[in-house]
Amino acid sequence: MDKSMTVTLLESALRGTGLRNKAIANNIANIQTPGYRRQEVAFCHLLERALEEGKSAVADVEPLLFAPRNTPTDSTGNDVDLDSEFGDLMENGAMHKTYLRLMTKMYKQMDMAIRGENL
Repeated sequence: MDKSMTVTLLESALRGTGLRNKAIANNIANIQTPGYRRQEVAFCHLLERALEEGKSAVADVEPLLFAPRNTPTDSTGNDVDLDSEFGDLMENGAMHKTYLRLMTKMYKQMDMAIRGENL
């Protein structure tokens, strides 16, 4: 995989984790809202499919926000589980941080190459 493809992939991944973070925050904010159904982000399988199609397809991948209807609800019709949301938040935060670190490393390597420094 060339560097431009890697940067494109990391940009797409950052969009996905960014939206997932917003969805989790929204879920937590609505934990006591009657009838609220938690939101999730479909992204990984979309990105996998795009990778099979090539670089231009990866650049076009947009995360998809949806409300799954297969989770149990409480007596008010709300299906947000705080423990689960915090677990998802921690996992997503770690993924986002990893993608940012990889992106930073890629740009540092490009900068060093432009300036003619040894990698």
